[in-house]
Amino acid sequence: MHRSILAIDIEGSTAAVRTNPIRRELRSQIYRMLALAMDHTGIDGHWCDPFEDRGDGVLVLMRPVDELPKTLLLSRLVPELALQLLEYNTALPAGERPRLGLRLRTVVHAGEVHRDENGYFGEAVDHACRLLDSPKLKQCLRASPTPLILVVSEDIYWGIVRHGYDGICPTTYNPDLRVSVGGRRRTGYVHVPSAIPGIPENRSMAVA
Repeated sequence: MHRSILAIDIEGSTAAVRTNPIRRELRSQIYRMLALAMDHTGIDGHWCDPFEDRGDGVLVLMRPVDELPKTLLLSRLVPELALQLLEYNTALPAGERPRLGLRLRTVVHAGEVHRDENGYFGEAVDHACRLLDSPKLKQCLRASPTPLILVVSEDIYWGIVRHGYDGICPTTYNPDLRVSVGGRRRTGYVHVPSAIPGIPENRSMAVA
């Protein structure tokens, strides 16, 4: 089954200050923000397979319907999710931010996905997860002033990003990541959506 793949992961989810009740609260907030961002983007839940919970993240698979071009994921959903994070973090008392603050790594990919009674699998899912879990992506988020960082696969970059569709700036996607999937080296293009006044829109953070 061909699917657009969106996956998110919480930074520092295993930190000592994050007890199990706090992790439950953070998970609840992630699902709430994701639902709001999808609603803002106009994504009908019926276009998605059931979300797969990843403990400290979520895997979302979206069916290839005409009403949901992949451009919307990059130009509307991800920026709205970044804005939701900023508003949530800003509303927290300063002393609570180490425990309750949220920062996310996000990946967008697409490909053939398999499903059995235990969930989703396949090289495309592995590809997305390798990009999402890359140590360099984690380093990029630590260096970023914004609460969300995005990586897209080569397929998404060359098929969508480089064409500069409305709301997408190709020069803000940098080929900063290399991962190995299925015996091949794959490149990830890193993008930092701006959600803080005074920071240039779509500023990117390169990692050597």
